[in-house]
Amino acid sequence: MSLTRHFTRGRDLARSAGDHAADVFAPLALIGRGLRRHADWAKARWAATPKERRGPTLLVGAAVLLGVFLLPHGPLLAIVALVASAAWVGRSPKTPSEPVPDAADVKLPALYAALTPYFGGYDDPGALYRVDGEWKSAFSEWAFDQDGRLAALEIAYPAYFTDTEPAARARIEQVVQGKAGRSREYRFDWDEESNRLRVAALAPLPADVAAQRFVTAPGEIVLGFTDEAGSHRTIPVEQGGVTEQQPPVIWRVGPRSAEPHLLALGAPGHGTSTLLRSIALQALPHGDLVVVDGASTGEHACLVNRPGVHTVETSLHGALAALEWCARETERRLVALNAARHHGLSAPADVTRPLWILLDRLTELSELARAEGRTDPQELLEVPLRHGRAARVTVVFADVLEARERISPTVRTCTRTRVVLGPVNAESGPAALGGPLDIAPAAHTPPGRGYARIGAAAPVRLQVPVTVDPLDEDAPAPLREAVAALLPHRDARAGAAAPAPVLAEVVAEPAPANLVKDLTGEPVGEPAGGTPPVRPRPLW
Repeated sequence: MSLTRHFTRGRDLARSAGDHAADVFAPLALIGRGLRRHADWAKARWAATPKERRGPTLLVGAAVLLGVFLLPHGPLLAIVALVASAAWVGRSPKTPSEPVPDAADVKLPALYAALTPYFGGYDDPGALYRVDGEWKSAFSEWAFDQDGRLAALEIAYPAYFTDTEPAARARIEQVVQGKAGRSREYRFDWDEESNRLRVAALAPLPADVAAQRFVTAPGEIVLGFTDEAGSHRTIPVEQGGVTEQQPPVIWRVGPRSAEPHLLALGAPGHGTSTLLRSIALQALPHGDLVVVDGASTGEHACLVNRPGVHTVETSLHGALAALEWCARETERRLVALNAARHHGLSAPADVTRPLWILLDRLTELSELARAEGRTDPQELLEVPLRHGRAARVTVVFADVLEARERISPTVRTCTRTRVVLGPVNAESGPAALGGPLDIAPAAHTPPGRGYARIGAAAPVRLQVPVTVDPLDEDAPAPLREAVAALLPHRDARAGAAAPAPVLAEVVAEPAPANLVKDLTGEPVGEPAGGTPPVRPRPLW
């Protein structure tokens, strides 16, 4: 056996012996520690006793010992009591746990230090924000949630801070959100009169509301759901198998609507196509649809050959023909409505039935048209946008956030109902909504999550209902079935298409070829050459 193995074995034996000895002599060490503490206590009491009382104390102690000695089994009981007391006193005291520091004492000083470069007045000796200042003088009210995260805070700032400039506000909001946590949204309420900034953390919106028939009046579209501060109304919705009351974001359309058209921008994969499908499902029971899918992704293939859907176009040629027909249809409706008012008659049903023009990523077709030297599809939207409210024509324009500069000025001017989905920053959010955004977005947002601004109202938070493509096999089956149940007839995968409805009300008016298709897929329009035929209008 080598010398190293001898040393290793000897060290193991010594360690084992020490552990056994510690286990054996642990009670003796405990009793000895207790006796030592008793002795220390006795010495302390003897030192604290006045000299004139030490004699009587010794006499009383001797009398007690004599009494114990004279009792039957007295010495044995005294020794047992002394050992038990020493064992109890000799226990190792538990180390008291350090008190949990207050979240305000940890996080608010850091926030105060971060705001000092922006609020501090270095030429003012009595500045509210100083390097050696006290944070309690700047923060008057605060609250933390159960997880120790900032829930509410009221910040005082000096009067010379430029709180009327959006850039200055954005810097402060960015600092506060960075110190409070970027995983949540925060609402900032700037009180310019009293130089106060109130910050409130917002609870996440429900993201499990599936597509369903909402309780709304004709002409009302549910864009999504918000919090209690964003809506004064609630509607019942099926959520998780139970009926809950949720505050909706209602967009009102029609001839009396002040904002009849909508522009939706968002990051790819964050729900702009989902929003279009949700609007289409709500509009189909009361109106007709013309859909243009500029990206040709097939997101709206579920609407093909559905009752009430005139056409779903994905090519440049089809989009130009569809939008040209929409412009002519808008003019025809205006003429018919004016004639009915002039003669004091009620307007025909085919001009009062709403017409929806849903456009998904039309800017891609605009670039293709520009490359081929053809008419920009956005130019054909001028008539429906400017006269759509009177003609019962509504335009919904959805595109990616990066394409905002490629959208024509007419579209941006006439679409004053705005929706932005996905992550935005201090610049892209207000630019897409057309106004300031007093809510700091979270760093990561689920699909369908964003903000909505209707006209000149303040922006509100928005969560679009989960409206998946029913033809997407990767989507959950319950969500696909919920969307398929809202379509005008049964899903083509589950059964045969519904029979074509009876056509009525023949109107002598030409229409562009290959535009309006009936339910069998055959185009109804003007053939090449010859006399324009009469165009039957379906009454769905």
